[in-house]
Amino acid sequence: MSNTIRIAVVGSGYVGLVAAVCFAEMGHNVICVDNDQQKVDALRSGDCLIHEAHLPELLERYRNSRVRFTNDLGEATRGADAVFIAVGTPQGDSGVADLSYVEAVASEIARSLNSYTVIVEKSTVPVYTNEWIRRVMERNGVAKHLFDVVSNPEFLREGTAVRDFLHPDRIVVGTDSERAAAVLSKIYEPLTSGGYYEQPGAIDGFCTSSEPPPLLLTSTKSAEIIKHASNAFLALKISFINAVSNLCEAANADVEQVARGIGMDSRIGPRFLRPGIGYGGSCFPKDVAAFRCVAEELGVDFSLLAEVEKVNKDQKIRFLNKVRSALWTLRGKKLGVLGLSFKGGTDDIRESPAIELVRMLIAEGCSIRAFDPAAMTRAEHVLPAGSSLQYVSDEYAASNDVDALLILTDWSEFGRLDLQRLNRLMRYPIVVDGRNLYEPDVMLKNGITYFSVGRPTRHHMHELAATGTR
Repeated sequence: MSNTIRIAVVGSGYVGLVAAVCFAEMGHNVICVDNDQQKVDALRSGDCLIHEAHLPELLERYRNSRVRFTNDLGEATRGADAVFIAVGTPQGDSGVADLSYVEAVASEIARSLNSYTVIVEKSTVPVYTNEWIRRVMERNGVAKHLFDVVSNPEFLREGTAVRDFLHPDRIVVGTDSERAAAVLSKIYEPLTSGGYYEQPGAIDGFCTSSEPPPLLLTSTKSAEIIKHASNAFLALKISFINAVSNLCEAANADVEQVARGIGMDSRIGPRFLRPGIGYGGSCFPKDVAAFRCVAEELGVDFSLLAEVEKVNKDQKIRFLNKVRSALWTLRGKKLGVLGLSFKGGTDDIRESPAIELVRMLIAEGCSIRAFDPAAMTRAEHVLPAGSSLQYVSDEYAASNDVDALLILTDWSEFGRLDLQRLNRLMRYPIVVDGRNLYEPDVMLKNGITYFSVGRPTRHHMHELAATGTR
């Protein structure tokens, strides 16, 4: 086997497209398959379709050379050493992951296979999916010696997905086949050997040629559980600090100080201890629900995950009540909203707490002026502009003549606003910050009444009265 591996990636969403261009960056030849011809045409012309750092330049560098796009899965499969399945696994009404897309892809791969190929689960799937893919392949007449099925979960964060792919904490490969393990080891060898990091123009990150990422070989079932368990644990950390923030508000303590004190413990660490309006996106809500359902199906009581979901849901309601407490009543209020994506750095609005809060505020009779650096086009598809919702050009247009400004997404630029200009533009200088992007004293010095999460509210007029200042 040469150092260049022939790879097919099925699906051109956040995971599939990032994987395709990153495999090309690592030196492999990739065919990315999608059944949507419009997406295929757009990608061929250089439109990456999603907002993701480093993705446009890598796509421009490799499209139609090391990365080709097609809607012909059969053609892609017949020429591939490994086929990565990166299609959607949406959450059903009961919380169970819908694996129909995975099954359909596996069936089509089976009809096209003509030499040994490694089938790789890249989508987030529940335990035992590996066995089901194997059964689908065999039921479609593929001989056992012609394929192996591997679990290779992704651990990408939207907004930093390219860097996460090329500078991973770990590369998990779940397989019971030495032959398949050898193929996956060869695919990731540019990273695990450190060779990639010596290349001119390599994407910067924390991995280096002397400290490359580790390759962890596990059983297929362990790898499947690792992905769900990782996301569930991170969601737990977010819900935990949000529950602590509620305690801090009741006790008049500062959750940012508490989180700093917790995070300095090396056994806990500071990451994902940021209080806010709850987690969202395409992974955490779906994966926590799916992991809970898997546990129930296997007769395991994992009620802790139900509590994680409950805290996350309640956090949005608590924030709505915080806005109500800032304004007394909501009906007829004009509000500025900064942020619509579920987190900064991405245009993804799936399960976005910001989107849900805008809906709740409109239902309460508010009118909204909203701005997001990347997500407004997607947001308009689910929240059309109208008499109660206006999309505006920047942060200051969102602030103009409003009763209060709400910060709902942690875009870095929202933490660098001209506060004096903000004060002059707003009808009332009130900011309700769901992401704790500012220090309360800074807002107070700029004449702004500041509500945040898990910290004492700073009322500008109250503090002036207390000091005798006018």
